[in-house]
Amino acid sequence: MRKLFSIVFLFVSVVTLSQNDAKRITQYNLESKLAIQGYDPVAYFKQNKPLKGKNDFTVSYMGVTYKFSSGANKEIFLKNPAGFEPQFGGWCAYAMGSAGEKVTIDPETFKITDGKLYLFYNAYFNNTLKSWNKDENNLKAKADLNWKKIYK
Repeated sequence: MRKLFSIVFLFVSVVTLSQNDAKRITQYNLESKLAIQGYDPVAYFKQNKPLKGKNDFTVSYMGVTYKFSSGANKEIFLKNPAGFEPQFGGWCAYAMGSAGEKVTIDPETFKITDGKLYLFYNAYFNNTLKSWNKDENNLKAKADLNWKKIYK
């Protein structure tokens, strides 16, 4: 009986993980399952700047692929992947807060607040990080609620 329970639990866990992977793939800001347009998520935190990842240092985490600028950053990520993922599936934090919309980002426009990575749209004289900074607390609270509606 115990063995049967273990097998059923393992099957349910794999199915749930697969469903969660599929959900992330459809809801996150990805290009062919690649997050942050190939930028290194750890570099934002450790080097305090965006760095392009390299094909030699790639990790797939729950269906999402991340690239890293170094083996050291890849190893740091593997210790706590969820801690380095961008908020709101990598969509523009400002757009998520102001309108609940999934808007693409410029991976070089970012902010780290309370240990979390926020990315922003920045093109055509529209740097949404500047707008975010004017009302960050309110926009962050709205973005959190809007993302929960999108990513159920």
